[in-house]
Amino acid sequence: MSDLTHLTIAAALDGLAAKKFSARELTDAHLSKMAAQKKLNAYITETPDLARAQADASDQRRAAGKAGALDGIPLGIKDLFCTEGVLTTAGSHILDGFKPTYESTVTQKLFDAGAVMLGKLNLDEFAMGSSNKTSYYGNVINPWKRQGDETELVPGGSSGGSAAAVAGRIAMGATGTDTGGSIRQPAALTGTVGIKPTYGRCSRWGIVAFASSLDQAGPIARSVEDCAIMLGAMAGHDPKDSTSVEMAVPDFRKALTGDIRGLKIGIPKEYRVDGMSGEIDALWAKGAEWLKSQGAELKEISLPHTKYALPTYYIIAPAEASSNLARYDGVRFGLRVPGNSLDEMYELTRAAGFGKEVKRRIMIGTYVLSAGYYDAYYLQAQRIRALILKDFTEAFKDVDVILTPSTPSAAFGFHENEDDPVQMYLNDVFTVTVNLAGLPGISVPAGLDGKGLPLGLQLIGRAFDEETLLRTAHVLERSANFTALPAGV
Repeated sequence: MSDLTHLTIAAALDGLAAKKFSARELTDAHLSKMAAQKKLNAYITETPDLARAQADASDQRRAAGKAGALDGIPLGIKDLFCTEGVLTTAGSHILDGFKPTYESTVTQKLFDAGAVMLGKLNLDEFAMGSSNKTSYYGNVINPWKRQGDETELVPGGSSGGSAAAVAGRIAMGATGTDTGGSIRQPAALTGTVGIKPTYGRCSRWGIVAFASSLDQAGPIARSVEDCAIMLGAMAGHDPKDSTSVEMAVPDFRKALTGDIRGLKIGIPKEYRVDGMSGEIDALWAKGAEWLKSQGAELKEISLPHTKYALPTYYIIAPAEASSNLARYDGVRFGLRVPGNSLDEMYELTRAAGFGKEVKRRIMIGTYVLSAGYYDAYYLQAQRIRALILKDFTEAFKDVDVILTPSTPSAAFGFHENEDDPVQMYLNDVFTVTVNLAGLPGISVPAGLDGKGLPLGLQLIGRAFDEETLLRTAHVLERSANFTALPAGV
């Protein structure tokens, strides 16, 4: 039997249905691969006993003719999703020992569809980062290496554990969250596919909050079809989440018709930025030609407020984070460092529990919300956010989908840009606009750079039009024919 860990979710579902292997065999293959790939540090908590029990239950359901949409598929869960009775850390010391008594809506939907949980995946602390270097549990290592160079590379962030696990074949798919690019950027840096759905498409209930008006759950997998399958199980209205939209979930897999004739593809002129790799610019042009050759029409568009997106994001996101993270005080759950007074206990707990990047963003957020600066910074940022959305609204009057690069560069080394947080923030330059506007976006692996590292292209769609987005992404994926693998995987 060929290596089961190299199957796509779609192929694995076919194999399970044809009884070529069992869910238990598929799960055991991934657990064995996880043991061999510990060096990636992709998992914070492994759940082998739970995984085997879920796999056995899946085999019983399939034998009874009651298999769900993801029955028997081994997945990794980003450790931002609360999982009942299983340690949930958000990559932070401050949540030491926290085992939720409830299940997040998204993970419950996946389990209801028959998915198997291999464990909880590493991430940037509280999802704050673009490199997976801010986790209390250590760096996640990208399975990719530059040709002839053993330098360890970042997998992107914050969903770096999710992307590395999928690329390293130690999960068939994984959940991620995307606040400013945290699904799409790591997908691009690891040669995987990641989709951020429209804000409100997936419930945020039971996901540890970073920036509530920006956060959205989505899948990372090895193909557009796999993402469509996972998103179909994850999405849906949730009365427990006031931002969840009451709208029917389409059959995303059926949307992958391979036909994009007549679609208009927008090419935004503002996405050519200083410092962008020439290889990425060339790949972007190639991607546009691939879509044109399949019958789509290319059209240059303008998104004039794009240049303000990063500063806008880094005002709004920290402001919301400073509010959301106020609940971590050492009183109710997680870490507690004793003090001589309640205030001292708060101070000592937060000083020990939060990492440097989280403290930086809390301080920025508290500053922009403070008296005298709220109008100058936070309100201005909200006005610009409205203008960014208006740019997209106008553009989508003329085009169906927008094509851009996913990232300004390929994966970089852990010690590159280490002391320059602004340079790190620039990794999100192509992705943050999508979150500010609440739109769906997907990153598709489209080629390799000169050093053999994967590069991604991003597609942006209209709100709640994931079907057109996925259909276009499927054609782009087929045209790119990206089959490269990290060495040793």
